[in-house]
Amino acid sequence: MDLLRAYSDQNDEESNEPEQQNLNPSSTTSSPDASPPRLLPAKSAAPNVDDTMLALTVADGQRSLSRPIDPTQHIVGFNPTYDQLWAPIYGPSHPYAKDGIAQGMRNHKLGFVEDASIEPFVFDEQYNTFHKYGYAADPSASAGYNYVGDFEALQKNDAVSVYNIPQHEQKKRKIEKRKELEEDEGVDDDMDPEEVQNPASDVWLMKNKKSPWAGKKDGPPTELTEEQKKYAEEYAKKKGEERGGGDKGEVVVEKTTFHGKEERDYQGRSWIAPPRDAKASNDHCYIPKRLVHTWSGHTKGVSAIRFFPNYGHLILSAGMDTKVKIWDVFNTGKCMRTYMGHSKAVRDICFNNDGSKFLTASYDKNIKYWDTETGQVISTFSTGKVPYVVKLNPDEDKQNVLLAGMSDKKIVQWDMNEGKINQEYDQHLGAVNTITFVDNNRRFVTSSDDKSLRVWEFGIPVVIKYISEPHMHSMPSISLHPNSNWLAAQSMDNQILIYSTREKFQLNKKKRFAGHVVAGYACQVNFSPDGRFVMSGDGEGRCWFWDWKTCKVFRTLKCHEGVCIGAAWHPLEQSKVATCGWDGLIKYWD
Repeated sequence: MDLLRAYSDQNDEESNEPEQQNLNPSSTTSSPDASPPRLLPAKSAAPNVDDTMLALTVADGQRSLSRPIDPTQHIVGFNPTYDQLWAPIYGPSHPYAKDGIAQGMRNHKLGFVEDASIEPFVFDEQYNTFHKYGYAADPSASAGYNYVGDFEALQKNDAVSVYNIPQHEQKKRKIEKRKELEEDEGVDDDMDPEEVQNPASDVWLMKNKKSPWAGKKDGPPTELTEEQKKYAEEYAKKKGEERGGGDKGEVVVEKTTFHGKEERDYQGRSWIAPPRDAKASNDHCYIPKRLVHTWSGHTKGVSAIRFFPNYGHLILSAGMDTKVKIWDVFNTGKCMRTYMGHSKAVRDICFNNDGSKFLTASYDKNIKYWDTETGQVISTFSTGKVPYVVKLNPDEDKQNVLLAGMSDKKIVQWDMNEGKINQEYDQHLGAVNTITFVDNNRRFVTSSDDKSLRVWEFGIPVVIKYISEPHMHSMPSISLHPNSNWLAAQSMDNQILIYSTREKFQLNKKKRFAGHVVAGYACQVNFSPDGRFVMSGDGEGRCWFWDWKTCKVFRTLKCHEGVCIGAAWHPLEQSKVATCGWDGLIKYWD
């Protein structure tokens, strides 16, 4: 056992020697027979790695901790400091943004708005304080004097807000409240207890006058000032005018002047008597080509012309110079009589069936009924509103019935014998422009500024047909076809539309007459007596003729300087047409 132990100790010593030699190669063994030491190169199994990029990344990360944050980045990979978060943006401003903020950063048209966690009460308090006193607390101030605005007012008011009432104000209110209570107690001593408990009594009202449901008996009424009295008088006068309604038009003295040689000829016939040989030569109408005659006498524009019924030997004209004139057509071609009875422009005229009388409607709010021969005014009608159109019922037994479309959206019906209004048709939403009788005069069609057509049963103020489409425009002129089956309506979108007068009053989509420019003008539309041609003036002074069957433009005539507002076909002479315009002339074409 001793031999084995000695052998193991020897082996341990021998095995430790090379290790010591490797660890300290410069050291030499004490044995003279030892071999010289050998140095072995160190080897690594890992591949060679270029650590340049790693060093740059580490350096960039250290630099990012000190530089400001890019406002366009969405993720921050570290915890930035306060100074970094609030540092100004470096670099040039955005080229297309006024304030230099890129479009991606905006959440408001004026820039970037952050949500603030602030109570509405706190915000209202500071907002109202700023508007009343001129200063407010600054919620964004981190330290120091956290107020903005007028610092002098701030010191003067001791930084009080609108919701913090100062002490002296509180004392003042308490004193006022105490006085009120003392007054109420003093009144209570004199009051009857039963009356105090009775809500119907004045005592109860006086005691409870401060309650929101109490009567307004706060004491005797105060004196009105001069200005208040003046206003009250004007208001009462205006209300009285609205209720009265009888003679609200301007009062004008009626005058008339006869311009002919004599009012009766050698046989005693009146100057308005039609010629005995006047009759239609044939039933075929032709389009006029040339100017035959010009009537000039109106000092301002002519707004409407009407031929004498059935014969056409006279033509009546309504002028913007407040005058109505009647002209000879067959013989001399001169003005026969002037009717003066209006103070403003005459808007519309209408003959009765035999031409012995006619109606005029003027902007002076009067409707006058004239005797054609003598020029005397038979009667005057007014509602205090402007009449835009006047019509007599065409039935022979209803020639005393007058219909007028007014500016206050109503159609008013008068009995001229009694001088009273016996019906009002009140359904339109705009001023009434036209009245046209259809269906053997049992019904009539009205158009209005409300862009609709309404059909009424005569004498019954209920609409039996209402025509209104989104594409419709207002129709300031409507004319009935000679066969009474169609209505031609001048539409403000530069076209003439055709409606049936049958039960449904449908729009005839196959017939549409266009080409002229009438937008803004109430140019009259008319038919030839045989119904073969449609005629209309336009805003450029031309008169247009269309073929009824083909709807094509047949001819245009340059008639007036300015607007050609009216056009009428002669009832007997089938190729003759009269036109009137805002140049004050009436022209006769053949």
